[in-house]
Amino acid sequence: MNSLQNTIQQQHKDPVCNMVVSSDSKFHYHHKGKEYYFCCEHCLHKFKEQPEYYLNPRPPVEHEEYSEGNTYICPMHLEIVQDHPGSCPKCGMALESVNISAGEEKNEELIYMSSRFWVCTVLALPIFFLAMTADMVPAWLPNWLSMHSVQWIEFALATPVVLWGGWPFFVRGWQSLRTWNLNMFTLIALGVSVTWVYSVVALLVPHIFPPVMQMEGGLVAVYFEAAAMITALVLMGQVLELRARSRTNAAIQALLGLAPNTARMVRDDGTEEDVPLDEVEPGDTLRIRPGEKVPVDGMVIEGESNVDESMVTGEPIPVAKSDGEKLIGATVNGTGSLVMRAEKVGADTLLSQIVKMVADAQRTRAPIQKLADLVASYFVPAVVAAAALAFLAWWVWGPEPRLAHAMVNAVAVLIIACPCALGLATPISIMTGTGRGALEGVLIKNAEALEIMEKVKILVVDKTGTLTEGRPKLVAVQAETGFTEDQILRMAASVERASEHPLAEAVVHGAEEKGITLVKASSFQSITGKGVIGEVGEHRVAVGNIKLLEELNIKTGDLPQQADKQRVQGMTVMLIAIDDKAAGLIGVADPIKKATAEAIRDLHAEGIRIVMLTGDSDTTAKAVANKLGIDEVHSEVTPEQKAELIRQLQADGSIVAMAGDGINDAPALAQAHVGIAMGTGTDVAIESAGITLVKGDLRKIVRARRLSRATMRNIRQNLFFAFVYNTAGIPIAAGILYPFFGILLSPMIAAAAMSFSSVSVISNSLRLKGVKL
Repeated sequence: MNSLQNTIQQQHKDPVCNMVVSSDSKFHYHHKGKEYYFCCEHCLHKFKEQPEYYLNPRPPVEHEEYSEGNTYICPMHLEIVQDHPGSCPKCGMALESVNISAGEEKNEELIYMSSRFWVCTVLALPIFFLAMTADMVPAWLPNWLSMHSVQWIEFALATPVVLWGGWPFFVRGWQSLRTWNLNMFTLIALGVSVTWVYSVVALLVPHIFPPVMQMEGGLVAVYFEAAAMITALVLMGQVLELRARSRTNAAIQALLGLAPNTARMVRDDGTEEDVPLDEVEPGDTLRIRPGEKVPVDGMVIEGESNVDESMVTGEPIPVAKSDGEKLIGATVNGTGSLVMRAEKVGADTLLSQIVKMVADAQRTRAPIQKLADLVASYFVPAVVAAAALAFLAWWVWGPEPRLAHAMVNAVAVLIIACPCALGLATPISIMTGTGRGALEGVLIKNAEALEIMEKVKILVVDKTGTLTEGRPKLVAVQAETGFTEDQILRMAASVERASEHPLAEAVVHGAEEKGITLVKASSFQSITGKGVIGEVGEHRVAVGNIKLLEELNIKTGDLPQQADKQRVQGMTVMLIAIDDKAAGLIGVADPIKKATAEAIRDLHAEGIRIVMLTGDSDTTAKAVANKLGIDEVHSEVTPEQKAELIRQLQADGSIVAMAGDGINDAPALAQAHVGIAMGTGTDVAIESAGITLVKGDLRKIVRARRLSRATMRNIRQNLFFAFVYNTAGIPIAAGILYPFFGILLSPMIAAAAMSFSSVSVISNSLRLKGVKL
């Protein structure tokens, strides 16, 4: 019996969804000395996010109202992340989904606010015109319509506007007070509620007010039109802001829209059919007809064509593609027909990775945001204090009716000082800037890298794969007397075909490009650190360095001197011997990328010093550096030494960026203030970097720097306008101009100004979409 009783656990109500759950549930959480049990992992997660909210009396949360697999984030407070829609507990703004789909996505918050705005506008405009007519031209009112009736009509129209239309503001304002995260909705809720409550009291019990405030018939002035118009104008600001904010995701939506919906599958029996893109798997054979989009990442296995990759790389010139060339999904095929083998599909494609990187970057915070956060944390309490001082000043020293003037000016201060523009100044610029970079093939991994990039003074670059193509090519063939260039190349390539060395591959590929027919070599032998030996037909062939020929007792003549001349030009030189006679030499080099020289010139024009770190030989490194005009060279360095050299450059306070593409560059990329990875490099390098260049074009570093400069300038403009606006707006709303010019700022004007300040900040940020890089 006792054993049975021990298995029957006490039953509880889940504090999140109110479902019955026993205390033997595996989902439990210890909070403030108590253990709470949950019906599922979903509810446990929700409780961890906001425990105080779920412990207070509230309606139970239904599981159905949450969207599984989605994530919602606050655009102003990026640390607020949850898996269901709602409002930010800090600023009260509606959370936005980070799962962006191609095309126009339905914005529930925009629909919600738009419906309230239009209904409230229809009700608020008659109140406004009725109040203005009664105050300015009372003769226009019909004889049967008394002032008392006008006030009751205003009350009837304004009450649904305030209580229904403004309800979201009151909910968010109350939440801000309860959690003590004072924000713009704190001020709006205070301003609107004070105005409406004052007017209701004045309407219902006017006799409690002093005689000086009473008009003919004992009535007291009411401000229902102000409460209604403020609500309508704030709603309009929310609608305009939501529409503008939705445009910041245009870059991601444009990228998502590039992917085709179907792919042309080539079956094993030769038949072809169009299939949905999500049915394509790695290894499938696909056909891309002229003018069609490449469905996924892969490799050309048949055909030739030019492919427009501008939508991913930002480069307008189509790229020639043939057998063995890589294809990027969503790029556009030209006039030729291609057959490809799918290699990366779904979330693994380059396009998907770009979208993910841009979305992740948009959810990071720039260091400059700390300034705005610091100011905002003190700003709202300061505004409430300023409103209270304005109220007291007008009540004590203002003209009659003092109470009315005090209330109106205090409300104007509360409304005009809403810090929404201040909070939006940085994140909207970051979102727009990172999206703009993605369209240029410059992927910003985090906002900090974007901010620091404009301050870079030293750029450290790796050689292989960064300055050069990273693929050795045959560049020189020199034959001795009695031999021809084609002969020694045919012999050398035939032997090297059995080798796996990258230099051997370059020799073989170079011979094939020249149309030279290779034959199978026999008696192949690889001698580590020296070269290879083999027999081609009846000839004994040796390919390697001077040590190999000396070991074979072959006289080299002046070949070593000729080889040294080639090495000074950046080549790796191999000596060739045929039948124990020196036959010539072959030069292999890693060609410098076509865009590298232009990029170095542009970087120098930006005032950036270029330092090259490479594990290559000193002779080759200096040859490349001299050809490109690089300022400083460190050769034959290890990955650890690369990171240490960057630390030394940073020691004098210089801001250092590092560009590289290999696994050996990862420590240095992580050490630098800004790591820049070549998109053609390894995943490890890309993960270690803050910026990725899709096609590994160094000219994009200049574009990244210009983007950084434009984005930071835009943020500073936003912060300046937000600071100046609030600094100037508060004293004007408080009535500082009244003693000199007799000017008072209506709360309705304050509401309109506040709404348009936020819209102006967003509009300024959206200018980054058109910035020239």
